[in-house]
Amino acid sequence: MGRLMSAVALTLGAAALAAAPAPAGAQQFTLEQVRGYPFPQDLVAAASGEAIAWVVNQRGVRNIWAARGPAWTPRQLTRYTADDGQQLSQLEMTADGDTVVYVRGGDDGANWEAPGNLAPDPGSSPIEPRVAIWAVSDGSAPRALAEGDQPALAPRGGRVAFVRKGQVWAVPLDGSRPAAPLFFDRGTIGSLRWSPDGSRLAFVTDRGDHAFIGVFTSDSQPILYLAPSVSRDESPRWSPDGTRIAFVRRPGDGGPPQPFLTLEPHPWAIWVADAATGRGHEVWRSPTTLLGSFPTTHGEANLTWVAGDRLLFLADLDNWPHLYAVGASGGTPTPLTPGASMVEVIGATPDRRWIVYSGNGANPGDDDRRHIFKVGVAGPGPEPLTSGDGLEWAPVVTGDGAWIAFMAAGARRPPLVAVMPLAGGSPRLLDEASLADFPTAALVVPRRVVFDAPDGTPIHGQLFERPGLTGRHPGVVFVHGGPQRQMLLGWNPMAYYANAYAVNQYLAGRGYVVLSVNYRLGVGYGQRFNHPPHAGPAGAAEYQDVLAGGRWLAALPEVDPRRVGIWGGSYGGYLTALALALNSDVFAAGSDMHGVHDWTYLRYSPAWRPEQADLDSARVVAWESSPDAHIATWKSPVLLIQGDDDRNVHFHQTVDLARRLALAGVPHQVLVIPDEIHEFLRFRSWITADSATAAFFDRTIGAP
Repeated sequence: MGRLMSAVALTLGAAALAAAPAPAGAQQFTLEQVRGYPFPQDLVAAASGEAIAWVVNQRGVRNIWAARGPAWTPRQLTRYTADDGQQLSQLEMTADGDTVVYVRGGDDGANWEAPGNLAPDPGSSPIEPRVAIWAVSDGSAPRALAEGDQPALAPRGGRVAFVRKGQVWAVPLDGSRPAAPLFFDRGTIGSLRWSPDGSRLAFVTDRGDHAFIGVFTSDSQPILYLAPSVSRDESPRWSPDGTRIAFVRRPGDGGPPQPFLTLEPHPWAIWVADAATGRGHEVWRSPTTLLGSFPTTHGEANLTWVAGDRLLFLADLDNWPHLYAVGASGGTPTPLTPGASMVEVIGATPDRRWIVYSGNGANPGDDDRRHIFKVGVAGPGPEPLTSGDGLEWAPVVTGDGAWIAFMAAGARRPPLVAVMPLAGGSPRLLDEASLADFPTAALVVPRRVVFDAPDGTPIHGQLFERPGLTGRHPGVVFVHGGPQRQMLLGWNPMAYYANAYAVNQYLAGRGYVVLSVNYRLGVGYGQRFNHPPHAGPAGAAEYQDVLAGGRWLAALPEVDPRRVGIWGGSYGGYLTALALALNSDVFAAGSDMHGVHDWTYLRYSPAWRPEQADLDSARVVAWESSPDAHIATWKSPVLLIQGDDDRNVHFHQTVDLARRLALAGVPHQVLVIPDEIHEFLRFRSWITADSATAAFFDRTIGAP
């Protein structure tokens, strides 16, 4: 450790970031090779026929691809060539599948907008980027339709509604006229939903402490607000005949503040309103219990109209995120997906009689995978459509109801788009040729492991270890962010964690033994695991899972217990910093990417309510749950990494921690990436950060 430098600011592309040569006998592939995979996302299907489209991000170059059945030959629709950090997202297809509407630019995953609503500029371009709506058709160049976000393609009439500065605008799909405001509403508008015939537009208008569902018909008719109240209404869903709208109702902001240090229920309800009169009624109300709280799984309530004039929704009523069906007039919900497994991403067949979804737990040992299932809305029970050692997620059903398209990956093979008949059969992978230069055979197959936390809770992890290791090797613990995420026994559905999976593979190839820890607060193991008491600023109870993982890893005979590191990003960065601050005796070094370091800065600024009963004690607990509070016991070196346009974790969290470490004489390095956001938008930014992490571990714990 004597060779460690004190605080040093590393610059983008600095030679100091280059990793040392791989140890003898290591798998020979570079970080750029294992990070160079094409990553597909945003898969959509046309409303009729057999047509799908998706985005591929390869080395930071994003393009839209499409395919039609039954041949399913992929074809590239756009021809972008630069690693410029401009997202392609929010895809929608015309009913015939001939045109794709999309958004270019922006930061879909941000917690807040930059001052002045500035779009991200991760390439530091002197020309200000704009968030805009685009359209592309097969064989034609993309055409810019308008500046804006959240496009909603009308099912008829060839127009696109979208949001600009919190208001709704519209533009012809063919670009024949400039965009213009569609209507005025004094709230901040989002969640646009056209009626089935395209004549009316439902939306959410946020009024600060409450929100309404509005319906716009024409300039000559007032906006209709559905059963307006003091509640916060969201997720409008048109009935198939266009006569009613279902929506989710949650309490408005107000009342006595909830305590900080204890978990409280978050009740919610499902309502249905007449789309002509606005009169509504409650269909179902959640129990006022922790398990009845509003779901936080992907898609949240996942409210959907299904056959038989019923509504499908997701809830955690039996400790697992499961699907339920209830009549539109009310009644007792029918559970559709029982068992100790989760439902994550859902889609309905065109006739609304079947639901397809991705989930885990189909077979023993599958809790750290995803597979595709289907279930009838009136029975029979769930039927797995995929199984085995692979992972499949994000299913969509084609407009003719004959095919399912989804993402499919393995432990070694990165994800590709796949298709299979809804009736069952073998999945067909699309564009396998794109992986021709990927080092698939050189990767390891992670092993499922389970160990106990100090309180006896079983904690899942994935162990990355190169076959044939002899002697003692450095170990590294990886902690995911979110925290409502789950690392899997293969490539992850989220691009951020696919990067982490690739880095863990790279470290394993260099001779490190890597343990990825699925600590409490994550998904995949039930609602109680997902929402434990005294977590985060209320006591950091989840840290015991990370510490248990570090000690479990250090006890392996092939690991040198004096050389165990830790790394993670976002919430994983927080837990990395906490591990170094509290247990430098276990963790010899760490790489902290855009982590939270002071909970009081986030939670209690700038205002608080004097009537908050546990405010004073909560401030103390939040501070004691923060890495900043334990600088005196922080001895191990750390690498701090963050982009200074981060819109999820304030950049000040890193500025403040670096200053505290410098004053305390703790060895640390800082890598700042100007103009980058939280989930780096440029491939070059990821390579810089990942290379710095690998090189840092090589220098601190990787030497023989």
